[in-house]
Amino acid sequence: MMDRIQKNLEAVNASIHQAAIAYGRNVDRIQLVAVSKTVGVDVIRKAIEAGVTRLGENYVQETRDKVNALRISSVSWHFIGHLQTNKAKIAVRLFDLIHTVDSLKLAQELDKQAGKINKIQNILVQINMGKERSKSGADPADAIQLIKNISRFESIKVKGLMTMPPFYNDPEKARPYFSALRQLRDRINAQGISNIALSELSMGMTGDFKVAIAEGATLVRIGTAIFGRRP
Repeated sequence: MMDRIQKNLEAVNASIHQAAIAYGRNVDRIQLVAVSKTVGVDVIRKAIEAGVTRLGENYVQETRDKVNALRISSVSWHFIGHLQTNKAKIAVRLFDLIHTVDSLKLAQELDKQAGKINKIQNILVQINMGKERSKSGADPADAIQLIKNISRFESIKVKGLMTMPPFYNDPEKARPYFSALRQLRDRINAQGISNIALSELSMGMTGDFKVAIAEGATLVRIGTAIFGRRP
């Protein structure tokens, strides 16, 4: 198991490096988030030993159990699933970065709960670039106003944007959505909103991360290529 994860991780890191070079990106600006949802603690521990430093999880309770079992301070935990407002209190205690803030209501609750523990919670605003009903995320047309509203909160910091494009077998078909997210980030930065300087783009998974890197991804969320397919 350790050998397999080590080899997979080395292959993924090599692919990220190659894509960065091919598209003129600084590889140090591209961070790998190993998606460990439903992966057992023993396997995650092996991944950490192999060099994983950022773990992406979809469920708050599952993450809490893993954090308590592992107790490894060197790992950064990222929340990449749909976050319910009533889980905000736990989430701010567990996660270094929450990728999926998609409403003012959720941002307000995260701000409230982070303030209670004197934390500045780093977040990304999730944008539904494909406008798919089956996916969470703010409408692109509402993004600027949403971020203007969030900018007034004192205990959360918007670091960038996140998206999940429609699924395609051909990763090139996802490119327009990645490109559009980058352009949206640039438009928001050009607004000069107080307390807002977006630097992160969380986009790209196992099947399309190279195209995402070409379009400016700074966080790629990769699970299958590291841990294999989920049961």
